[in-house]
Amino acid sequence: MPKNPSREAILFCRYILSSLDRLVQCLDGLDENQLNWQPPAPHANSLYTLVVHTLGNAEENLLLTLFDQPSSRNREQEFVMKGQSADALIAQWQALRERLQKTLLSLSSGDLEQEHLHPRRGSITGLDILIVVARHAAEHLGQAELTRDLVLASTPR
Repeated sequence: MPKNPSREAILFCRYILSSLDRLVQCLDGLDENQLNWQPPAPHANSLYTLVVHTLGNAEENLLLTLFDQPSSRNREQEFVMKGQSADALIAQWQALRERLQKTLLSLSSGDLEQEHLHPRRGSITGLDILIVVARHAAEHLGQAELTRDLVLASTPR
């Protein structure tokens, strides 16, 4: 950890990573059908889609927008992807988590005040980016926990 990460960066890092950890844990023990099951509601997504999309959002916002690092995100593709197992997503999360933690804990107070060009939001500060990612992760974590409950309830025992 750098000598002077901002207090805000430490708190946001802890909160964002915790939300994303819990999101990925929603995949635990599910088979292919359960991972890809969609609730019977307009615009509802499978657990697989929720995890792919939320990790893509964190990668794009934190690494690309905040740190100018490469991102291979294809937002539209996230909503049509299906998975055979959770293994690939778990491995992807483990690698991404390490990168996110390292970069987030390098943020100083000055970095949080600096303006960045966001692909869809225009010019926003580093702190605004952290808020966007934290809020987005929390929203989709709630959806994923509910979706997991619904998929388990709909699975014959």
